[in-house]
Amino acid sequence: MSEPDRSFRGPTRRRAIVIGGGTSGMLAAAALREHADHITVVERDSLPQESAPRKGLPQAHHAHLLWSGGARAMEELLPGVTARWLAAGARRIALPTGLVSMQSQGWLRRWPETQFVIACSRDLLDWVIRERATADPRIEVLSRTELLRLEGSSARVTGVRVRTHDGEERVLTADLVVDASGRGSRAPRWLGALGVAAPRHEEVDSGLAYASRVFRAPDGTEDFPLVNVQSDARQSVPGRTTTIVPIEDGRWLVTLSGTRGGQPGGSADEFESFARSVRHPVVGELINGLEALSDVVVTRSTVNRRNYFEKVRSWPEGFVVLGDAVATYNPVYGHGLSVAAQGAVALRDNLVGHGLTAPRLAAKVQRAVARPVSLAWELAVGQDIQYPGAVGKQPGGAARLLRRYVDRLLLTSTGHPAVTKALFDVMTLSGPRTALVRPRIVLAVLRGPTLPQLTAPPLTDRELALAQSPQKTP
Repeated sequence: MSEPDRSFRGPTRRRAIVIGGGTSGMLAAAALREHADHITVVERDSLPQESAPRKGLPQAHHAHLLWSGGARAMEELLPGVTARWLAAGARRIALPTGLVSMQSQGWLRRWPETQFVIACSRDLLDWVIRERATADPRIEVLSRTELLRLEGSSARVTGVRVRTHDGEERVLTADLVVDASGRGSRAPRWLGALGVAAPRHEEVDSGLAYASRVFRAPDGTEDFPLVNVQSDARQSVPGRTTTIVPIEDGRWLVTLSGTRGGQPGGSADEFESFARSVRHPVVGELINGLEALSDVVVTRSTVNRRNYFEKVRSWPEGFVVLGDAVATYNPVYGHGLSVAAQGAVALRDNLVGHGLTAPRLAAKVQRAVARPVSLAWELAVGQDIQYPGAVGKQPGGAARLLRRYVDRLLLTSTGHPAVTKALFDVMTLSGPRTALVRPRIVLAVLRGPTLPQLTAPPLTDRELALAQSPQKTP
């Protein structure tokens, strides 16, 4: 067993450690650049040097949306990252202009842009972030390295003990340790070993599973909208959704999902029939006859989980938890990446003018990280708990009253541009939840939609013609 590694600990050196080399970890490293002389990213996997799958991210096979609130946060941390995504084949899709979406109350209209989404594969998204972050010489990645435990005490975390790929154990010391290791984080156990009280933990499980497959997109559909059919949690049936995300290299990534009792299977024969079985068959119709470029991939680990680290009394100095290590959400809502990015921005902002060792810094950051987490959590579990067989804390009277308001708001959004804008500001994590209860929005919601509801997907004639082109084989 080796002695503590002090190679970067000169008299004025400031050192930070990030646990996890995924998107959240790389964003955390970027947030620390102006405040640490050296940042070590500890990653158990071998990270690819290109846009390619990695072992520790099986969910990368499914659709991942980067909402504008998250994209702006990432651009703050890594200037130029958006242009790099687009140059590599990602698309910036205007919302709701480039969206064909049936939400619980009906089809949304394709109003002029108010927000946007970045659409590409998760492999491409992660690779570009990793490429830009690791170009900074202050950031070092220790891949194929396992984190064994935190070092320090219940009062302060002083570093980590790791085991390298050749079996050597090392202690790395740091002024600040950031856990960004994702949904598999063992932060409560690590903290418990130091004598820190366990955080309150909450789960809501709708039994959701999701299945994805990649298809070759029809020629000429480079500007095709993102297509989505959502479930209606008010109905006493399992919730089923379908989504087409146009991704790089002329492909469509199609993701299906279903809650307990209505989950999609892994059979290629079942894939299209499931896509036709939801509230509208548009996704099944659009992929009919397309060339499949992958097998069907199914994932069932989709429980909403949250650790309330911000409520732990006597939170230790020198330790912060970000991203999926704090909370994971039903992936249908696409908030995980954006919440991680906003958490990293909160870390950076709280370091400004204080530095890595400021008193109560870690507790302050943890509370700031909880703000975007709370919004995404409420959006996810407020819907998921309604599905048949859902497991979790049932909402109280106030929450049920709020749900009725939200249902009315969603109905109004199908035919009222100002309400649609407020909805997308919140849904994309670009504005506060209070945007939904501003006086003029509440008044509009009470009055209801000003236009009649659409009776069919708002696809243009050109889009329909391209999707039904003769190149498709029935």
